[in-house]
Amino acid sequence: MQQSHAYQDTSLALTTSILDAKARKNLSWQDLTDGTGLSLAYVTAALLGQHPLPEAAARVIGEKLELDADTVARLQIIPLRGSLSGVPTDPTIYRFYEMIQIYGTTLKALVHEQFGDGIISAINFKLDLKKVEDPEGGSRAVITLDGKFLPLRPF
Repeated sequence: MQQSHAYQDTSLALTTSILDAKARKNLSWQDLTDGTGLSLAYVTAALLGQHPLPEAAARVIGEKLELDADTVARLQIIPLRGSLSGVPTDPTIYRFYEMIQIYGTTLKALVHEQFGDGIISAINFKLDLKKVEDPEGGSRAVITLDGKFLPLRPF
């Protein structure tokens, strides 16, 4: 039977134990993702408390982190999603917030012009992050947000 969390406290405690084990084992997010059959972004989000893991993936990660059976089972529980209740204070997260503040209305206008009235799903969704070299020096982050368009249906 599917279970779900009613409060974020449970997810936060689980995430803390996962991060502690990850650091203790000196594993990367990619190390944890390998062998799960899932994307790096999905597994990372799941281990940070935003998604449940399928049983097989939870077991793979449980073995890598030497988690007990109860913790592996808790990785499969549907979380109470969302992690920010206000304006973010972490500089990296704030930059994403800032991007949406600046480009949110632009994205909305372009989505509606190209697709019509509706939304981009965050459920039927893929996320990818790539590091590429900047021809002007340094590195650039290429972030792909790939969500299914869901048209508004009048009723």
